[in-house]
Amino acid sequence: MQVRNKLIGDRPFYRRVAAVAVPIIVQNGITTFVSLLDNVMVGRVGTLEMSGVSVVNQILLIFMLSVWGINAGAGIFTAQFRGSCDNDGIRYTLRYKLLACMVITAAFIVAMFPAAKPLIGLFLQGEGSPEDARAIMGFGLEYLDIMLWGLVPFALCNAYAGTLRECDKGAVPMVGSMVAVGVNLVLNYLLIFGKLGLPAMGVRGAALATVISRFVELGVVAGWAHLHTKVLPCIKGLFRSVYIPGKLLGKMILKSTPLLFNEALYATGMGIISQCYSTCGLAVVSAVSIATTLNNLASVVTTAIGNTIGIIMGQMLGANHSREELRTTNSRLLALAVAAGVTFGLLLVAISWVFPLCYNASGEIRALATSLILIMAVVKPFLTFSSSCYYTVRAGGQIGITFLYDSGFMFVFTIPIAFCLSRFTDISILPMFFCCQLPDVCKCVLGFIMIKKERWMQRLIP
Repeated sequence: MQVRNKLIGDRPFYRRVAAVAVPIIVQNGITTFVSLLDNVMVGRVGTLEMSGVSVVNQILLIFMLSVWGINAGAGIFTAQFRGSCDNDGIRYTLRYKLLACMVITAAFIVAMFPAAKPLIGLFLQGEGSPEDARAIMGFGLEYLDIMLWGLVPFALCNAYAGTLRECDKGAVPMVGSMVAVGVNLVLNYLLIFGKLGLPAMGVRGAALATVISRFVELGVVAGWAHLHTKVLPCIKGLFRSVYIPGKLLGKMILKSTPLLFNEALYATGMGIISQCYSTCGLAVVSAVSIATTLNNLASVVTTAIGNTIGIIMGQMLGANHSREELRTTNSRLLALAVAAGVTFGLLLVAISWVFPLCYNASGEIRALATSLILIMAVVKPFLTFSSSCYYTVRAGGQIGITFLYDSGFMFVFTIPIAFCLSRFTDISILPMFFCCQLPDVCKCVLGFIMIKKERWMQRLIP
């Protein structure tokens, strides 16, 4: 009974979790589902087009996670300010997020002009015809040229949406995402395939639909925030100045900069690992893209629970809850996360044979994608637990530890394994892929130790 009470909460507990998690799940679920449809629609045009889009999205992931990292670092303070009902503090954190996002966006766009072609080329070095490699390069560059226009609205919307979630207004980003998804879905169909008299733009159509939908989402989320200052007082005076108290600014820089580098390094590491996979052949690029797309959809709930852990624990730390309350709440949240990981791992197994059939791909690519999905299903519960430990420790501002735990672990273990297997052995993709998942499984032990030490139980605000 004591173990049950420690791991399973009462109805008010799950109502609170649902209030935070459900809007995130709906928003991320819809967004990921549309991303899946994007992938499938482009995949129906051709495998080469899908591979080009997949490679570029791997590169754009570096930017997206960098934005997420800088906003998450400041969001640690936002959640704690929310717990202490400090609207001035929330306003300063949002101001910081917006300014930092613009700097990151400008730097990334400038960097892409000389770097785009060499970066895409890194993924096209495996077995396959030179003609296919050139075609993938061309499709990737076409897609990237248009996608760069959507980086500004993505970054700004991420800043607003994160603040709204941390202030218990997660339904607003959810609605904004739903509207944007509807726009994206309709425009995808019209522009990719050339319906209603519009030209068939292929990958350029997919990119244009995404960019337009991002501007729409920013309009909905930011527009609501500025029109509802009575329920969101922190928005008042947001743009009257760029002032942020020096002490708070220093703290946010100290916490958010490592998170920015962590996310950028993590995305870079994922790109390096994908490039190592690609040395097994161009068919592997397509198969990994198919498997990753489905895995991202299955990760919607587990990722949302991780974000919920960060928000709830941050609010409780800001409100000065006792260590026992923090310990009990976190144990229940971790148990919920693992249960979700097991559930969605089983779901991946159930549809692993069917999902690849949605693509206009060869039987070899489909069979390979199925095998990759099954491996992802096996490790899903472990990845969910380690990710939830990351969000817990981050809520208390333990950024240095989370840096080592996340990207540091990847660069010390996973990347060397992938690099050595791809360069110095003749191993095929499936055993290589499995070996590259094992370090993340072992990381669960470190996550458990970090939670038990309880050094993350820190209040960062005055």
